[in-house]
Amino acid sequence: MGVNDLQKYLESPNLEGGAVSVDLLKIARNVTQRQQPHNANRKIRPIGNKLKLIVDAENCLDRLYGGYFSDWACGGQWNRMVQFLSLLTRAIERGNIELAVVFNGTIEQCRMNEWVAEQANIRQRVGMVLKHINTKATPPPKIWWTPPTCLRSALRMALRHLGVTVMCTMDDHHQEVIAYCREYGFHGLLADDAEYAAFDPPRYFSSENLKLTYKGSIETKEYMIGELTKSLKLTQEQVCIMAALLGNFLLPESELQDLYKKLGLVKVPAENSAENHVKKLADYVRNLPSPSNMDALVISVFGSLEDRRASKFRQSVQYYLNGTASGFLKYCTPPINSKPKKTTGGLPNENIPITKSEDLDLDTSGFASETTEQEQESLQNYRLATANSIITDFEGLDVNLLKSTSSDDSPLSSDSSRFNGVSNGSLSSAKSLAGSSSGARVNLLVGSNNSNSIPPSPKHNQAMRQPVNTNLVTPSVSPDVLRTASLRHQKGLMAPMILHVLSTQEVRLPCLMEDESNREFPPIHDIYQSLRQRVYAVLFNLHHLRYVHGKKKESGEIPENAPQPDIAVKEWIYGRSNPYQYAEEVKAEPLPWAVPTLQRLWFGPSVDDKRRRMRALLSCLNSDTPLILNTAYVPQHMLIMACVLRYIMSQDRPIMRRHELDAFLCHAFNPNLMNPQYLQELTLNVVTSRGVQLAALFMKGVDMALLANDACGAPLPWLMCCPWLYFDGKLFHYTLTRSAHAKNILEVCENYIERVVKVERMRKAILEGLDVKFAKVPLPPFTGAPMLRQGLPPPHCLPTMNLPSNRGTTTLRQRPIPSRGGQLQVAGVVVGSWGANYGYQTNMRQQILPAGGFPPHQGRGRGGGPAGPMGVYQNNYGGRGRGQNRKPGPPTFPVNARRNQANKKRNTNKSNKGQKPPGLTLTVKTESGDVPVNDVILTEDGSATSMGVKKEDCNISTEHKGQGDAPCRVDVASN
Repeated sequence: MGVNDLQKYLESPNLEGGAVSVDLLKIARNVTQRQQPHNANRKIRPIGNKLKLIVDAENCLDRLYGGYFSDWACGGQWNRMVQFLSLLTRAIERGNIELAVVFNGTIEQCRMNEWVAEQANIRQRVGMVLKHINTKATPPPKIWWTPPTCLRSALRMALRHLGVTVMCTMDDHHQEVIAYCREYGFHGLLADDAEYAAFDPPRYFSSENLKLTYKGSIETKEYMIGELTKSLKLTQEQVCIMAALLGNFLLPESELQDLYKKLGLVKVPAENSAENHVKKLADYVRNLPSPSNMDALVISVFGSLEDRRASKFRQSVQYYLNGTASGFLKYCTPPINSKPKKTTGGLPNENIPITKSEDLDLDTSGFASETTEQEQESLQNYRLATANSIITDFEGLDVNLLKSTSSDDSPLSSDSSRFNGVSNGSLSSAKSLAGSSSGARVNLLVGSNNSNSIPPSPKHNQAMRQPVNTNLVTPSVSPDVLRTASLRHQKGLMAPMILHVLSTQEVRLPCLMEDESNREFPPIHDIYQSLRQRVYAVLFNLHHLRYVHGKKKESGEIPENAPQPDIAVKEWIYGRSNPYQYAEEVKAEPLPWAVPTLQRLWFGPSVDDKRRRMRALLSCLNSDTPLILNTAYVPQHMLIMACVLRYIMSQDRPIMRRHELDAFLCHAFNPNLMNPQYLQELTLNVVTSRGVQLAALFMKGVDMALLANDACGAPLPWLMCCPWLYFDGKLFHYTLTRSAHAKNILEVCENYIERVVKVERMRKAILEGLDVKFAKVPLPPFTGAPMLRQGLPPPHCLPTMNLPSNRGTTTLRQRPIPSRGGQLQVAGVVVGSWGANYGYQTNMRQQILPAGGFPPHQGRGRGGGPAGPMGVYQNNYGGRGRGQNRKPGPPTFPVNARRNQANKKRNTNKSNKGQKPPGLTLTVKTESGDVPVNDVILTEDGSATSMGVKKEDCNISTEHKGQGDAPCRVDVASN
């Protein structure tokens, strides 16, 4: 049982006409211009001649990603996603359709149980995916599709790039979506949720069946709510009662089992159970009183007003009534009658401090970093970065970026509102949530007749771990900061976690693509915990609090032994000891320098403020070094990637191996990174579990880096943060497989020396000043080993023993006597032959063994030296080396020695004594053609270059001193 049975019944083939296949482009052509009656108390926009649809992104993440193509588990194919979205938006524009995509940005306490159940399903699918990859080494089937890490952030950036209106909800996701749909005259809703079926939207389309066909049509299914009510013989108010009795987040079905037994719903057979449940419950609801007489309705259902479920039932019925057309008009208070507030858009925050006098001159309408010049420069840099891409002709961004909008009285009418990636018409739609947040939307949820419609979670809200220390303080947030955060959150311009931290001091961390049973590195959320702690310190001005605390100590206002103030944030994170039972208290950790207040970071217009914003971002990512901002080493569009990789490499425990770091860098400089056609035709022969988890680790780092960038005032333009500029999961997995078997990095870069130079430079910037510790490559399993006594190593790990000799007492290994080959003849016909057996010894005859028992060319394993576990030479990339440390083979013996010596004597008298014998010349590929390997030289910093080849990015600026107040490197001469 559950409210989802209503959606299943609506999709059931037994309900004739419940779901009808439609083409949205045909519907858009039939839309005629009409005007709704004007209401003096509410601002209702005319519908116009466009088909306006609102999309619940949470129900169609897979559709917006582009479908269930099989390489989603490798980390995400972001360029292919952008290509699909560009085709979809072009088809929508040609079809005269306007979209508004809404993401769930809430942290609803009342739906905590639903969120925990959803995470349990994700963990189960992740386990099956990794098990399939470990056993089959192939991409998983589409039935286990799980949203790739950082998908929501990538979608928000891509849709913003393409000029589509993007929004995030704040308090209640479903109510805000339906309220926005009704308030601004949208024709329909794209979703797949039973609660929307109870709300009865104007038109209800299926987001799960949304398809962009090769013919250019946009096909889906339309759910006919009228057929639902007609089939069940219920009014829309009675449908709301039935949705409440089916069980939901307010009144779960577990508390209604006695009612189900009375109606005989427990004994319903498994097949068509949803249909039978809905029909039997509809027969019961049809005879109940109207919701207008709530007391009589409660008595009819539970028999008494004193029943413990009565209040929950009232709230549940009222919740669905508020989403209907009549309920929306009845409980929606006009914003024009409400007093103007200088608040946070409906967020509870009574204890707001007074703004400091030195910050009163700051423009708090938007981030100071989002100026016209900055956005134009970032757009130009984006075009340069995507010059070789086939998906660069986005017309929506540059048109909206270079034209000014009309002035209005919105709080975000400054430069930041002109460069948010949406058109003017869509911009006014995006501003609506800010304008109606304290009016229609808030009063819709907490009206005078429904002040307690959404109670807190009865289980999880009380199961918080109590703080251990007593010096935890409750942080206060400036009203300007909270107002700006609220508006940017609603427009989808900021990571939703920032508003969660500022308003509730609580965050939820979802399950990721990682193997919990085989930990090759720590949990991903634990790796980025220190980054989150620094972001918390920046958001709550922890450095300023401790500075004021120290001043009070000096003045004697507080005792000398008073502990420093600490700020803790509750993190819901899954663990074996804590499977989302209580929130972990995580303390904020200040940055190691005097960070300005958040108001100064966000709104400070000076050059010093700009430098401190960038330094705060780099400090959160352990990347405040001189080379990281040198574009000759790290291009601007790869700064996020370099900072994330440096943060991973700076961990105490080694996580990444050498060839894995090179795989990240080599695939980022691959020109096919932005070629979706090439990536679609690329075939992965092997998919590894470690590669999948490394991609999830990196993309979670990108998500956390975007969070830190927004928290520090967006010092890096959002166009330079897009993940499709530097990562593709499929190409990364292909490059990772190549790097594990390549002899050197030149082979990984397909013999292009220019790529090698760029990779070497970027690696140098990433590892600058770090005590690099790469993770060791595990030993390959030794198959066929016999059972050994306990305590003895396997035979292939035993040292080489000295063979006894009959000639004296020296421990010299004797060369075995070679046996000649032979032939097998049958009736005079050779049917088989074999060569001479020279044994397994090398050509180093009469070699004296060292004390350890190992020959000089061998090592003690793959991780301890240049040799592998079987004595075969191994290089850094897992391949075999060449030269003197080659694979052992049969010895060679001189043949016709006297004739060779005579030929040498005769050749010395010839005139062509100094000429070299003809042969093949070893070359490497460059952008200007093939260059002989002798013309390739190595610079002092270890990078490779070629003589005569021009490189624009090889000019090293020795005067670069880093960003902000970062210390310069000073070479101290050794005594």
